[in-house]
Amino acid sequence: MNKTMTKGAAALPLNTIIGGDCVEAMNSLPANSVDLIFADPPYNLQLKGQLHRPDNSKVDAVDDHWDQFSSFQAYDQFTREWLKAARRVLKPNGSIWVIGSYHNIFRVGAVLQDEGYWVLNDVIWRKSNPMPNFRGKRFTNAHETMIWASKSEGAKYTFNYEALKALNEGIQMRSDWVLPICTGHERIKDENGDKAHPTQKPESLLHRILVGATNPGDVVLDPFFGTGTTGAVAKMLGREFIGIEREEAYRKVAEKRIKAVRKFDREALEVSASKRAAPRVPFGQLVERGMLRPGEELYSMNRRHKAKVRADGTLIGDNIKGSIHQVGAHLENAPSCNGWTYWCFKRDGKTVPIDVLRQQIRAEMQN
Repeated sequence: MNKTMTKGAAALPLNTIIGGDCVEAMNSLPANSVDLIFADPPYNLQLKGQLHRPDNSKVDAVDDHWDQFSSFQAYDQFTREWLKAARRVLKPNGSIWVIGSYHNIFRVGAVLQDEGYWVLNDVIWRKSNPMPNFRGKRFTNAHETMIWASKSEGAKYTFNYEALKALNEGIQMRSDWVLPICTGHERIKDENGDKAHPTQKPESLLHRILVGATNPGDVVLDPFFGTGTTGAVAKMLGREFIGIEREEAYRKVAEKRIKAVRKFDREALEVSASKRAAPRVPFGQLVERGMLRPGEELYSMNRRHKAKVRADGTLIGDNIKGSIHQVGAHLENAPSCNGWTYWCFKRDGKTVPIDVLRQQIRAEMQN
């Protein structure tokens, strides 16, 4: 990983943590240059005094200076500035995820819409092991909210539906995610054994976001990098990352953490894809390339029917002419037919589905 860069970097600083103000840093990046932004901005918790457990021990709450704003108006102005800068660097087909709590997420959502983003979903991260409400005067705060938005209304964006479905044991992924907060080995500690960052996000959360909304090689920007969860997961999943973090202590922790991460091998990075997402291959291309010859006979998989290949990529058989799908449907007296799985041909005495040839062409297109 490259060393921390200064705020004035002109080129796209891949796999680098930029030190400094996030707005200035984003404005130094090329426009329309990143595929996805994950933002975990200050929550503006407005804590009043210290919080203690029933045994009078102090709760390690978020009371850092970076989470303190003089007013809601000051926080809104901060939000407008960084969201405007973020939208400039986001590609037209990119998307943004912003996470927050009830303290700030509604204000952030309004500014998102004001700045021209188009909200796609709000996703609830329901914590399976939340911190209790020690005072007993409110509900246990057991979730945070993420807003997923495209750059503008009608813009295209990446959504790996089948991959998320596979992650969820074949069931469509819902917008409420039950995942634990950082504990045990995943919680990064400083030299004194204390939490290195009070709001470190679990890698499982970023894994799901990046698998669902990016592809290998995409550039992921995190303007509030903290201890580098986004960078660590991006590296594992074969994505490029850019982190921005003004606190030197956090940058040092993130550098060390990401350096120790091993990237998954290429085969492991592949995810389930929709059949519609696969490159379209016309049957006629098989004829053009000589993989099937005009006059060659095709046979139905059930062996009941056959048809002859014509020079224009259509079939003729049993007084019917048309595409591989039309002829198959007519012969089976069916309303429709997937010709790719219906027809096969013979080679060296063996019966081979024509879809094998289509997959061969697709593999060539993707290399």
